[in-house]
Amino acid sequence: MKLKTLLGGALAAAVLTGTASAELVIPTLDYRTGPYAPNGIPFANGYSDYFTLLNERDGGIEGVKIRLEPCETAYNTQKGVECYEKTKNVGSGALVYQPLSTGITYQLIPKVTEDRIPMHTMGYGRTSAANGRIFEWVFNFPLTYWDGATIAIQYIADQEGGFDRLRGKKIALVYHNSAYGKEPIRTLEVMAEKFGYKLLLLPVDHPGQEQKATWLQIRRERPDWVLMWGWGVMNQVAIKEAASIRYPMDRFIGVWWSGSENDVLPSGMAANGYKSLAFHAAGADFPLHKDILKYVYDRGKAVDPGFRDRVGEVLYNRGLIAAVWAAEAIRTAMRIHGTKNVTAAMVRDGFENLEVSEQRLAELGLPGFTFGIKISCANHRGAGKAAVQQWDARAKKWKIVSKYYSPLEDVVWPLIEEDSMNYAKEHGITPRDCK
Repeated sequence: MKLKTLLGGALAAAVLTGTASAELVIPTLDYRTGPYAPNGIPFANGYSDYFTLLNERDGGIEGVKIRLEPCETAYNTQKGVECYEKTKNVGSGALVYQPLSTGITYQLIPKVTEDRIPMHTMGYGRTSAANGRIFEWVFNFPLTYWDGATIAIQYIADQEGGFDRLRGKKIALVYHNSAYGKEPIRTLEVMAEKFGYKLLLLPVDHPGQEQKATWLQIRRERPDWVLMWGWGVMNQVAIKEAASIRYPMDRFIGVWWSGSENDVLPSGMAANGYKSLAFHAAGADFPLHKDILKYVYDRGKAVDPGFRDRVGEVLYNRGLIAAVWAAEAIRTAMRIHGTKNVTAAMVRDGFENLEVSEQRLAELGLPGFTFGIKISCANHRGAGKAAVQQWDARAKKWKIVSKYYSPLEDVVWPLIEEDSMNYAKEHGITPRDCK
């Protein structure tokens, strides 16, 4: 990416100083154990492999080596907090956290704010953290659960022939009975009132292996569409149960955390046609993946060498793009401050001025992989888009089958403003001036 494109003006003229002997400390809060390990492992591998690639191919970021600091959370909130405390002062200090858990995120928001360390909760966590005037240290781009709810409803409206055709329809939400799973409920309720559909709320308790009663209710109620906010084994059980009652898979849509190979492969052909939201492509047909195989796996540097044949799976690519955006934020911080020896506070500035255009994605080896993003002081979520992908069970591949939708901002932002201002009042936070 050209520097003038990224920052413009005087910042573009900044000269990087500092020695290459420094290191960039990036903790990785992984879960390779516990009931959610099948989903945590591919994300962790994608996240770590990208930073390893930068070390092996480029000597790090702008010549500064990256030091990964793994810590196992087992998707347990208390362990996640312990990992944060254990790693935040390692070496020259942690530069960014990505916990991949809404529960851990909620616990870490006040901690990273006090410690002045940026946290990126990519497409998860607290939705109202999108308001950068209140949540100075938290970023949740490229979109939030509330955005996802409005995008799913837009897609359904398109399939039905327009928003006016939603009136009288019945839409069910099968959700993980946790802070994560409950996130879209209020947005769906607001839209139910606005568009006239009936909303059925069907919670599934952790970890989600028992769903018989849920799907018997769906068989009785016969909703026109089923949405799912699931994670881990819950997803594959839900898809099996949907198949068992012969619910039409092309009317069953998961959020982006309910649309990986782990979720559909156990059902075989019965999962054919299942859909989910997506904000990036699946597959390993990108130049970046070829570099990872060459510089990381062929050199024996992969954190999980046995994962080679699964490079390119949805959750691997999710971890990959999370690492790409973090690395670009660090690179931006270096250029803003004219030094290679960046601090966590500088990296926060990098996130707040982050712009990764589609041209830059192509330069990074990911042409057409996702949409361009641009973050600002006031908006830590960015433009936010998602498409619908569909599972082809015969080819064993996900395929994007819709356009990229933008969220219904008139629904989402008033809710973000209300929730974030309530948080500010509770915590004595004066909103920043982001002019």
